[in-house]
Amino acid sequence: MNESTRKLLEECSLGCQMAAAAFEQVSGFIRDSELQNLVDDYTEKHRCLEEEAAALLESSGNPEKSPGIMASTLSWFTTEIKLTADSSNTQIAKLLIDGCSMGIKTLGEKANRFDDAEKSVSGLAQRIIRTEEDLMKKLKEFL
Repeated sequence: MNESTRKLLEECSLGCQMAAAAFEQVSGFIRDSELQNLVDDYTEKHRCLEEEAAALLESSGNPEKSPGIMASTLSWFTTEIKLTADSSNTQIAKLLIDGCSMGIKTLGEKANRFDDAEKSVSGLAQRIIRTEEDLMKKLKEFL
């Protein structure tokens, strides 16, 4: 596995881990069953994508990394403050859309930077980006 492939795969794994953690966090604030079902569905999709990335890393002898403590703590704290003040469907959708947008930008940038990564890993990155785009479209119904 070349260096670009490894780095892109790590970004795929980290992004999916962060997304799943965010979904779990907001679930405690959701009171609407339709929104909860959507979040549950995309939590599972992100976990499956993350497991795929982890398996590819492991099979190549590279350990899976966890998101940094500072980034995770800041994200958790910011979300808690915003949702404690306003846990409406609109606020939850806005937070998740912001997260999707950040994931698309970050992973898109890495995919372009590491354009010599193996096709299977580039394909995984593109599937994650499409998953984020699909979720954003569905979340707009809750704005």
